[in-house]
Amino acid sequence: MNDAAPQNPGEDDANKDNGGSMSRRSALRTTAGVAGAGLGLSALGTGTVSAAEPTSAAGAGAAAAQAAPDSAESAGPERQGRTMAGVPFEGRSTVRVGIVGLGNRGGSMIDLFLAVPGVQVVALCDTVRDKALAAAAKVVKAGQPAPAVYTKDEHDYEHLCARGDVDFVYVATPWDFHFEMARTAMLSGKHVGVECPIAMRLDELWKLVDLSERTRRHCMQLENCAYGKNEMRVLRMAHAGLFGDLLHGAGAYNHDLRGLMFDPDYYEGPWRRLWHTRLRGDLYPNHGFGPVANYLDINRGDRAVSITSIGTPALTLAQYREENMPPGDPSWKETYVNSDRTISLVQTAKGRVVRLEHDVSTPHPYSRINSLGGTRGVFEDYPERIYIEPDHANDEWGDFGAYADWDHWLWKEHANPPGGHGGMDYIMVFRLMQCVRLGLVPDFDVYDAATWTAPVPLSHASIKANGAPQQIPDFTRGEWKKSRPGTDSEKPAEESSRKS
Repeated sequence: MNDAAPQNPGEDDANKDNGGSMSRRSALRTTAGVAGAGLGLSALGTGTVSAAEPTSAAGAGAAAAQAAPDSAESAGPERQGRTMAGVPFEGRSTVRVGIVGLGNRGGSMIDLFLAVPGVQVVALCDTVRDKALAAAAKVVKAGQPAPAVYTKDEHDYEHLCARGDVDFVYVATPWDFHFEMARTAMLSGKHVGVECPIAMRLDELWKLVDLSERTRRHCMQLENCAYGKNEMRVLRMAHAGLFGDLLHGAGAYNHDLRGLMFDPDYYEGPWRRLWHTRLRGDLYPNHGFGPVANYLDINRGDRAVSITSIGTPALTLAQYREENMPPGDPSWKETYVNSDRTISLVQTAKGRVVRLEHDVSTPHPYSRINSLGGTRGVFEDYPERIYIEPDHANDEWGDFGAYADWDHWLWKEHANPPGGHGGMDYIMVFRLMQCVRLGLVPDFDVYDAATWTAPVPLSHASIKANGAPQQIPDFTRGEWKKSRPGTDSEKPAEESSRKS
């Protein structure tokens, strides 16, 4: 199978092979262990987890085993810098981008960076030299100077981050490396965007928040589904009050990945499948949580307070292996513990409820659910349908297409965007690079990245604790109480906004 990105909208954005800048042997070595080990949870499987995490990665596992449950507060460690909420980029005439990871995701996303005006790809990194060289050829073909190429070893990304001519680092590697690469980029003075999920441990999420505040560099979860056409239309309708007072939402990543996870050529190594031997919870919450969090103004007037998760038995990957993998295949040594389907309920400070689902192991059609309900009606996706008063009556669904006038300006301006996943990838890259170039506040920030990813460790902890609620830390340290713009943005006056 080649490295072409699948055509399913929103499919597995960060993780299709990805040719990470560390070796696959390193991936297995650094993440091996029993489920839950080293997650940075201070009360793993025994109740509420602590928001205050160990300061060193080495001590995280020991602290998780020994610490007592935290109090009802979730303010987190003391702020070491200043908030990054509402902080704009510096602004520049050309955004110089370095890309780490050039597998299926990074190898396709480079085309979109090259398609955006005012963007120059100056450096590339991947341990698979052929992938890096193929990406470099794309840069030259696009009429840009040949980029620097880093393929020496699994730490060569550090040299890319250290370059003086890189403004923004884009990370599209396996999950195991997201935290360290984001950390290195910020410590090197670079803004950084990371594919989902941005980290796998609660203490790592806090460290990224602290680093962003200390270094004054933005650290962003590149959640492309937040820029889906339906998602952005629903967002604008919700903010205009068409759904009334908002009450509940739902999001998911329900996508049968069995064939891909066992395909020896699709992912470079078994790294993704191996996460199913370590965690029981929602491994990939961002596609579902991000858009709904935007609808509800999470971190912008409301906040996610707690999560309760339950999961089914882990049966289907072993069944698929038995039916499809030959004797002696390395997968026969694996024991799968991740729930075939995880269902989580997130409570917000305003009492709203968000339902999250994760299922990449059982046979079913693709769905991100993408639902929103309020006192005047409801939207549900897959298939798209709407029912809001007074437009609809008699318990009959209405045509969502009738609300096309509510499309976000990005979709009105880019009606047929290039790229995968229905064009949302291009919309995300275009808007991100526009914010960097014009010196605008990004649509989402490190606090959103941490919040949208927190269900990874916390859903595991809740399932281990028989569904006990786990507190979601206030990564904003109180800033969530202030209303501020997000993805529902105003179209900028480009020339007047440009700073350099």
